[in-house]
Amino acid sequence: MKYLSLLLVVFLFSCGEKKDVLLPKANVSIVKDVQDHSPIYIFFKTEGKDTIAEVNRKNSIISTNWIFNIDKRLPLRLLIPEIMKLQEKKRAEKAHKNEKAENYYSYADSIGKNLAFLPFTKVYYKMGKPIRKDEITIQFKKGSENVWIDNTEIKKTEILNHIHRMDYNIQPKIILLFDKNMNYQEYIENKILVHELNTSNNELPNEFIF
Repeated sequence: MKYLSLLLVVFLFSCGEKKDVLLPKANVSIVKDVQDHSPIYIFFKTEGKDTIAEVNRKNSIISTNWIFNIDKRLPLRLLIPEIMKLQEKKRAEKAHKNEKAENYYSYADSIGKNLAFLPFTKVYYKMGKPIRKDEITIQFKKGSENVWIDNTEIKKTEILNHIHRMDYNIQPKIILLFDKNMNYQEYIENKILVHELNTSNNELPNEFIF
């Protein structure tokens, strides 16, 4: 928990006011340690009846690994456009660019009782649905225990088995689609669920928010 306590102390002293980020939880650590990092915070804020994704990146340094500390209540329709802006800033940087610097989502491992990290450096987000038909699409809907792989509905727990059973001469690309009204907690859970596909299919760089 040393990361969590450090991040909170740094933020409280730097801003002079208390703002909390309710991190999502999962039962596994994808990455347990990240060195040479800068924090980015995205808060859940309300103004009247409106919900706002409030970004604070004052302490971010382009040449370091970025750790995104995001409130689990934020819906993807508000969160992802902010993520896209931050990604573009880092990718467009030339003077201080570090090719080895990664981007990570932070979350709490409820089993290991530690802060954990999920890399997403190579992910390119797009709003809407893909047009091409020659790829495998895995579609996640808000609050559903099922997913749609192309036009087949299956249990989430069967995703990896279903993909591995597919018979193709050339392995097609896999594209992930997420319901725009899904909150960040559910998004992280789903990302962790399919993380193994990154190793079996190299990378899953294309994600659509529909």
